[in-house]
Amino acid sequence: MFPPAMAGYDRAITIFSPEGKIYQVEYAGEAVKRGWPTVGVKCKGGVVLAAEKRKISALFDPTSLEKIYLVDEHVAISPSGLLADARILIDYARDVALSHRFIYDEPIDVEYLTKAVCNLKQQYTQFGGARPFGVALLIAGIDGRGARLFQTDPSGVYIGYYATAIGADSSTIMEFLEKNYKHDLDIGGCVELAVRALATAVEISDGTNVEVAYATVEEKRVKKMTPEEVTELINKLGLKKA
Repeated sequence: MFPPAMAGYDRAITIFSPEGKIYQVEYAGEAVKRGWPTVGVKCKGGVVLAAEKRKISALFDPTSLEKIYLVDEHVAISPSGLLADARILIDYARDVALSHRFIYDEPIDVEYLTKAVCNLKQQYTQFGGARPFGVALLIAGIDGRGARLFQTDPSGVYIGYYATAIGADSSTIMEFLEKNYKHDLDIGGCVELAVRALATAVEISDGTNVEVAYATVEEKRVKKMTPEEVTELINKLGLKKA
């Protein structure tokens, strides 16, 4: 009898292991755990995303890389894991959102968009000759139900959260959020909480290695903070590290 490693469970996407697992999906989850951390926080006033934008080298141009992507004026996505995979999913999300506006002349519901992206992710867990997307996404925005925040996994599962984190050291960030999150935060407190939470896992220097975006219930529009605004916030919170 072949040992499990030779039985094809860890090579073929269409084969379940005797424990009911699909190993390729679990391997994709490991890629997410090694990704740059991202935090999402939802409050009564809106929703916030904060993400590390790691300095790859001293010659790296930080303006050439994004960690928070605008999908529509009211929705943003921040990935963790394989960024090449994330780019494909984000482009797909933009196509879905644009088609919805063209057909129905209204902004797409955030959960509907999340479900469409997760349907595509799930398809890549069941076809031979393909592999799952090695990326998790935080999808945040404002729709008719108010502020929305969803976390998606490589398997195609999505869950709504008040506050969550993905990527490296996400467990440390989640512990901080569980202790400090309050439902009655305003948007300013929400932004500060997200940045403080990210700082528990990231050595923050200035606005060049952290991206922050937020959307308020009143304006229903995602705004990305400039590096100067993020640097000012970091200094205000006393989070800057050498």
